[in-house]
Amino acid sequence: MIGNKEEHFEGKGTDLGALQSHIEGYLKTDGFTVQTSAPSDHGTVIQAKKGGFLREIVAADRALTITIAGSPSDFTVRVGIGKWLEHLGVAVIETLLLSELFLVVDVADAAWNLEVEDKLIADFKTFVG
Repeated sequence: MIGNKEEHFEGKGTDLGALQSHIEGYLKTDGFTVQTSAPSDHGTVIQAKKGGFLREIVAADRALTITIAGSPSDFTVRVGIGKWLEHLGVAVIETLLLSELFLVVDVADAAWNLEVEDKLIADFKTFVG
């Protein structure tokens, strides 16, 4: 799948709530609208989309989608493009993580998505250590 990346961390002892807040802050600073699911035993989903006239016409239902799942000493962060889900905050996280949350993106969107994903991944890898 184009633009779907996964990073696995072991033995870091990372506060996953702080990681979630860090990722949200990074995205908001970069001009994204962000929504986050409530944490559950299965993880947390963060979605971000960038506004603008062209983006609204071409990909109104697409969002940068990040999942954080696991424990502070053994967790995975997955970054890709997914469908913008209305009311993500009240959605049942188990359903989201078990469903097809990530989408295949076309080549036109891939370059932009890969650039954003690479910068985000570099940032949270620095945060985790």
